[in-house]
Amino acid sequence: MNMRSALVLGCAAALLASACSDDGADEPLPGQVDDKRCEANRAAGEITFLTSFDFAAAASIIDVVVAEDRGYYDELCLDVEIVPSSSTDNYLLVATGTAQLSSGGSFAEVAAFAAANDADFKVLAVEGNVPIDVLMVKSGIAASLEDLAGTTIGVQFRTPMSIAAMLAGAGLTDGEDFTSVPLAGYDAVANIEPDALAGITGYKSNEVGQLAATGVEVDLFDPADYDVPGSFGAIYTTASFLDEHPTAVEDFLRATLLGLADALADPAAAAELAIAYAEESGNAFFLSIEGETFRWETESALVQASRHEDRPIGYPDVESLQAELDAYAPFGLFGDGDTPDATMLINASAIEAVHDGTTLVWPG
Repeated sequence: MNMRSALVLGCAAALLASACSDDGADEPLPGQVDDKRCEANRAAGEITFLTSFDFAAAASIIDVVVAEDRGYYDELCLDVEIVPSSSTDNYLLVATGTAQLSSGGSFAEVAAFAAANDADFKVLAVEGNVPIDVLMVKSGIAASLEDLAGTTIGVQFRTPMSIAAMLAGAGLTDGEDFTSVPLAGYDAVANIEPDALAGITGYKSNEVGQLAATGVEVDLFDPADYDVPGSFGAIYTTASFLDEHPTAVEDFLRATLLGLADALADPAAAAELAIAYAEESGNAFFLSIEGETFRWETESALVQASRHEDRPIGYPDVESLQAELDAYAPFGLFGDGDTPDATMLINASAIEAVHDGTTLVWPG
């Protein structure tokens, strides 16, 4: 813990001792919730937040880490425990109440797991409003998407929905017009090397940086450039937890978004903090300061560039998120079922409650 964090936490502890006492104070102390709200937040008990990719400096992870490190949850009488995890492992844990909140890879991912498991997830915030996936093609192979006909592309597990939609727009269907094969591991340099592959899929904030750092030249095909909708950095809970502890959910989001503002203001410091937390927990995913600096510099720029006009950063916009579901449904994201209704998956009341227009409101 750095000295600034220690000072923040020390001051927060002193304030909490007074703000959450039974002294009958009528007015909240600066930076604190009032006694009644403090009691309601404490009634939620320990709130477990599961990250979607260890302690990576990624949207909907780094903001929570910063908020915890700076004592923002403590100031709002919240007991938050951050547990490093992986997005697809978390849905069952949140659905069953083992954890209360988590980070999803995208809104569509949350929707797919909700549909598959009949889970009543509620998305509270979506921080990035463009696809995070990108297709990296070896330099000189393709001047256009159509040039990829007959080629083989390496993918993690399956072709990402946004890339499948992008390729379909050029008349290319996986298994018919091009072939996708699974990659072994996450080393972008090793993965793209085989002569049989025209390119690989990955994240704008990860594999692109790996290739650039080692001088591997690729041409990038970005779904956003082809008007394919997408998202990243979703924060979600369940309808039951939201109904039982509405102020705790609101104030968790309030503190998280203040953490996000800090991380956006100083990306380098946020990356350093991510590495510190990762190393303290064993760094299971072998994160590096170089990689996390690139990741958050990339994602922070995308978060800010893709925010909805006249809305707070993170606002879950129904229209754009429904467009994402509609675009991905033809590629089997929801199996043979109906395309989910985005309005049933979104709860914007929490983010609206903690803002005055686009300004985040801190109590006190």
